Amino acid sequence: MGHSVKELRHFIVGATDGDIGEVKDVYFDDEHWAIRYMVVETGRWLNGRKVLVSPISVRDVVWDDRIVNVDLSRQQVRDSPSIDTDKPVSRQHEVEYYNYYGYPNYWEGSNPWGLGFYPVPWVGASADGVLSAQRTDQARVREPHPRDDRRPGDAHLRSTREVIGYEIMATDGTIGSVEDFLFDDARWIVDYMVVDTRKWLRGKHVLIPPQHVASISWSEHEVYLTVAQQAVETSPEYEPTDSLPQAHETGAEDTEAGRRAGHRTKVDP
Repeated sequence: MGHSVKELRHFIVGATDGDIGEVKDVYFDDEHWAIRYMVVETGRWLNGRKVLVSPISVRDVVWDDRIVNVDLSRQQVRDSPSIDTDKPVSRQHEVEYYNYYGYPNYWEGSNPWGLGFYPVPWVGASADGVLSAQRTDQARVREPHPRDDRRPGDAHLRSTREVIGYEIMATDGTIGSVEDFLFDDARWIVDYMVVDTRKWLRGKHVLIPPQHVASISWSEHEVYLTVAQQAVETSPEYEPTDSLPQAHETGAEDTEAGRRAGHRTKVDP
C-alpha cells in the first residue's frame, strides 16, 4: 500500500525495550529510489542526539497508531556510530553504520537492497550491535549527470525534507515543484513524486515515477526530468484519496526490469 513520506514524520520509533524517539526526516537514494534511513530525534534520553534507523531493522509500521517498531534495543542505538545528520551522509559513514549493525551493504548489488528487493537482515547479522564482519567499500562509481553537483563516488542519499519544494524541470522548462513522495512500507521504495503544478496548471497535482527523473541538483534546488512539459500537463490529476496502482505485478520482483515494468506510469514520455 502506498504511503507518503510526510505522513511518516513524527511517528514514534519503538525499540524492543522502549521508545527511541520520533522520525524527523527520511533519506532516499536517487539511484534505486529506496528509502535508506529514517532520521530519528532521540530526545532527552540521548540528549537530543539524532540517529539513523534503516528499514532493515523495521518489524512493522502501525499507521493508525503512528508507530514504527524496530528490532533494535535502546543500547544498540546508544552505541551506534555518531553521524552528523545536518551534513550529507558519506559512504564512509554508511560503511561504519552497516558494519556496526552487521547489515548487508545495499550498494554491493544491482537490486534495490543489494542482493534482494526487500530490506531484510541477513543470517549473519549481529544481534548486539557488535561488528560482525569487516567489509570494504565496493560501491560502483559512476559519473554524475552533467547537471548533478555530486562528485563521482559520493553516496546517492537525498533528504526528502530538503528535496520537497525543489522545482521540477521538464526538458523544455519548469513545470512544478516537489510536494511529497509516495512509497510502500514493504519494499521501502519511492514509487512516485507528488508534484504541485498549480503555478503552471490550474489546481493540479500529478504523480511522476522515478524513471522519469534524470538527476537532482542540491545547488540549484531542482529536479530534472526526461520528459517535456506537455507530458506532465496531459497526465492524470492526482488526489490524495486516490487508490494507488500496485508497484509491481506478480513475479515482477524477480528482476529490476520487471519491477519497473510493473509501475503504471502516470506521466507518458
